[in-house]
Parts: sequence; C-alpha cells; structure tokens
Amino acid sequence: MTLNYKCPGCGGPMEFSAEEQVLKCTFCGNTLPIDAELEDQVESSTESEKEPEPEYDEYHGYKCPSCGAEIVTDDNTTATFCSFCGNPTMMEDRMDGVRRPSRVIPFMLDKQAARENFRGWTRKGLLTPGEFRKKATIEKLTGMYVPFWLYDYNANVRMTARCTRTRREYHGDDEIIYTDHFLVNRHIQADYDKLPADASEKMDDDLMDMLEPFEYNKLTSFNMGYLSGYYAEKYDYTSADMKDRIETRVKKYADDAARSTIIGYDSVRPISTNYALRCTNTEYVMMPVWMLNYYWKGKLQTVAINGETGKRAGKLPSSPLRVFLWWAGISVGSFGICLLYNLLK
Repeated sequence: MTLNYKCPGCGGPMEFSAEEQVLKCTFCGNTLPIDAELEDQVESSTESEKEPEPEYDEYHGYKCPSCGAEIVTDDNTTATFCSFCGNPTMMEDRMDGVRRPSRVIPFMLDKQAARENFRGWTRKGLLTPGEFRKKATIEKLTGMYVPFWLYDYNANVRMTARCTRTRREYHGDDEIIYTDHFLVNRHIQADYDKLPADASEKMDDDLMDMLEPFEYNKLTSFNMGYLSGYYAEKYDYTSADMKDRIETRVKKYADDAARSTIIGYDSVRPISTNYALRCTNTEYVMMPVWMLNYYWKGKLQTVAINGETGKRAGKLPSSPLRVFLWWAGISVGSFGICLLYNLLK
C-alpha cells in the first residue's frame, strides 16, 4: 500500500520540515505536528500493478495515491517521489512487522542547510574542480533515511603482554643499560552502547562509518511522517548478518581499552588476547544522510553529509589543471625568493 500526506487546508502535499520538525505543506505553508491524527488527510492506494516481467522481477509497481501513475521501485525502497506529479510517496507495506524501525533520528539539516554545508566544504578545497561548486551539482544532493542496526555489547577481555623497562646506571665513565622484562596481565570488562552499522547493501560501509557519531538523544519513535519528502530504504542485512562486522569493532575498542591500562613501560607487546562478547540488545533505526553521487573524469565520486550533525564524509576530487597551477605557483614563488636572496647578498 502507498500513502502520502495531504494538507487539510489546500490539499497540497505535506513534507517533513527539518527546520521546524513538523509536517509542512509545500504550497500554503500550513503545518501539523508529526504525530497529528491525519486519517482524513492521508491518501492511500492498495492497488498494485500487474506482475512484473521475469527479467524485471526485482522491481515492483505501485499506484501513486495522488495521480494514479505507476511508481516502479526496487524491493528495498520505502519512500520516494512520484515521477509524474512529484508528490512524496511512502510504501507502507514495506515497513510493517519486523521491517518497521523502532526509532528514527529525523533530519535536522534541511536541503538549503545541506547545500550551504557542501558549498562551504568545496570552498576549502583549493584543488577541487569548479564543477563541484556549480549550482547544478549542489542541487543533486539527495536526502535519504539509511537503515542502521544499533548494538549493545558487553565485552570481557583478558590480555597478556610482554613489556620491558630500560634503566641506566653510570659507573665512572661507563654506562650500563639494564632491560627488565615483565609479563603483564589485564582483565577488562566494558559495556558498549548503540554501536551503529548501516544495513544497506548500496551504502559504502566506510563512508557511513565516517559520518559517526550520531547524537542518540535525538532518537524518537518511528513515524511514517518523518519519511515524507525524503527517500528511504529498508534493511538488506539482518542484525545477525552484521554480527561479524560489529564484533570486529567491539574487539578493537576492547583491545584499545586494555592496552591503555598498560602504562609505565618502554615497550608493550601483546602476546595473547581472549574475548568473551555478549550482545545484549539490537535495535533497527533510520539515520538521516544527505548523499551526492557525481561522475568526474569517468569515475563515480560519492560524498555524504550527516543529516543531523552536518559532519561530512568522502573525498572531493582534484582538478589536474588546478594541481598543475598550484605546483607552478609554488615553483615560481620559490624561484623568485631564491633569485631575490641572491641579488641581495
């Protein structure tokens, strides 16, 4: 079933406003709280299109509740826009049962704030191609709710390390160096709360990790209204699928915690580490991300902005011409300084 929200005043589409944290009509500006009773303002459609052809069986058709046009999406899309009337549309049947997130961090940066954020980023890159500063590029920023699993873990770690401490003694003109050897044991117990892991196959894991941390005090109960006006996808991977990845992170954190307690030695070499990890809770949530995909010199460039904190991730490309001019400027400047120095000698 698809649905979208209609303004009770003028009938226009209502989208979630990151600036005001309410549903807002894109035509008349009327606002409603996100948890308002909207039964009379929700347009829905339970009609689904004909069965897709076998070669396109990964896609499914829905009816736009506003204009009746076909909306074709892949299996994971849960919020999108009708390509005919432009109205934001949610696939509610894809967010039921275990597929429904328990909580969401709403967008705090609206599109204008995200554009200014990205524009400021490109201005800092002296070698960034001019195309990345153009309005046409910046307008490609897309707001998307990315599925994440949050994990709570208890870690019990025992580490054994060989350590050395060097001391010097002087006898007349002679220096004697002594190296003392120690076998050091550490036992660490630690709890790690809300460790995030993105659950979308399409998202680059390293890029999503770079957007951390999220401010979890902004987590709120999930409501379909938060998705209106943005793209969203449900998870590809279950919490069990992500277990190895998240436990690798837990082990690193526990290693660092144990290692940080071994102080006062000149060298530390861990020789054995035993882990007892226990997952105490998992939670399926949605996180806000502004995404930009752009092809530069035939290579896809992907950058992301945390839709809550504004933290940026990704690498802006460098223009070969700007690199050349930069090095040429340094070379000419260096030559000029050397020449002036020789003339003044």
